Amino acid sequence: MTPRHLPRRTFLRGMGVAIGLPWLDAMVPAFAAKAPTPADSPTRLAFVYVPNGIIMSDWTPASEGADFELPSILQPLKDYRDDCLWLSGLTHNNGRALGDGPGDHARAAASYLTGVHPRKTQGADIRNGISVDQIAAQAVGGQTRFASLELGLEHTRLVGNCDSGYSCAYNNSISWRSPTSPMPPEVSPRSIFNRLFGAPRDADQTRKTGAKDRASILDLVQDETRSLFNRLGPVDRRKLDEYLFAVRDIEKRIESLENAPADLVPDMDIPEGIPIDFAEHLRLLFDLQTVAFQTDLTRITTLMMGREGSNRTYREIGVSNAHHGLTHHQGNQSKIEQIIRINRYHTQQFAYWLGQLKSIPEGDGSLLDNLMIVYGSGLSDGNEHLHHDLPVMVAGRGSGSLHPGRHIRYPDETPLTNLYMTLLSHMGIHPESIGDSNGQLKLLSEI
Repeated sequence: MTPRHLPRRTFLRGMGVAIGLPWLDAMVPAFAAKAPTPADSPTRLAFVYVPNGIIMSDWTPASEGADFELPSILQPLKDYRDDCLWLSGLTHNNGRALGDGPGDHARAAASYLTGVHPRKTQGADIRNGISVDQIAAQAVGGQTRFASLELGLEHTRLVGNCDSGYSCAYNNSISWRSPTSPMPPEVSPRSIFNRLFGAPRDADQTRKTGAKDRASILDLVQDETRSLFNRLGPVDRRKLDEYLFAVRDIEKRIESLENAPADLVPDMDIPEGIPIDFAEHLRLLFDLQTVAFQTDLTRITTLMMGREGSNRTYREIGVSNAHHGLTHHQGNQSKIEQIIRINRYHTQQFAYWLGQLKSIPEGDGSLLDNLMIVYGSGLSDGNEHLHHDLPVMVAGRGSGSLHPGRHIRYPDETPLTNLYMTLLSHMGIHPESIGDSNGQLKLLSEI
């Protein structure tokens, strides 16, 4: 044994790129009193937003506590039932009209992480609140390379009228750095990859010659990689090899999709400028977040599966009608069944991410154990534009502060922002309030 060890902030560097490393045993001093545990690892916070509400009858478990059956929309999560909490009764009152008339989709997204009623305007004088992710980013972002990451699956614009006199900034952003500064999501996997690891110094040339001629980012750090391998024990070598394989896999998938002929998917609406289907696009964004968390490049992320009011079609699952249009079903059972299919398709993709996170060891547990992921929507019923009893799921264990595997019902009209106050407290962050919060939820570990 040797008292020397790798700093947690070790990077593999070369030709303008820097690849962070996952947690390795070599990052613990050889004579440390104990091995790392989940409590020693940083707690991360993530938000996954789904647009247009959810069919709540097929989302909400029928019974409370630990003894409940997963309804149809949640069935794809059956393998992760004990890793998730389902919370009912939570409300965003400031998503309601409150005298401002139509515009529920804009208000649903704008208030989702802020708990604030946005100013109704389609001009430059937008005003909202600071979102919970950015409160967290301001508190812990200085400890990581990136304070936060904001990701999405549909190109957005921040100007113009997108919903009954509300600015497009409201529909298209759930993250707000200040009341007047939305954080628009990045949708390009290549841009996100380059942001995390750095673009090669010959980036201009590779843009001219095409993606097929771009060298792998791992080729640019191979000397440092080889040197590091020689210094690691067999367990750490395996961990590092698995991690670098995952990075290269993401890179290859991005390159393959960038070079894919346009006629490979002739009968599907493709997000503007992104030559990949919904599931592949979303899984790439999930994988990029996984790598960012694994290497402690950031501890805070938000992801919008679609802009609020999204009219994406899902022909790959047999739904050729626009999502938003379907939600105005007026009781039409055929339309309701198509929405359920979309809702289930979304949870299917989320289950993929939970599986990835749970497969990565960290301390005495997994990467998922050190996360708190809020999955949900700013609307419950998309047909009637309801903002109460919202669909809320929290995945992960928050480094031991959460005890999942239960369905908990809170009193009607409990502010959703009370949940955010609770989650921030588990990260050691204690704002006076978030939007319309009036306290914390009863500690989830005590219920």
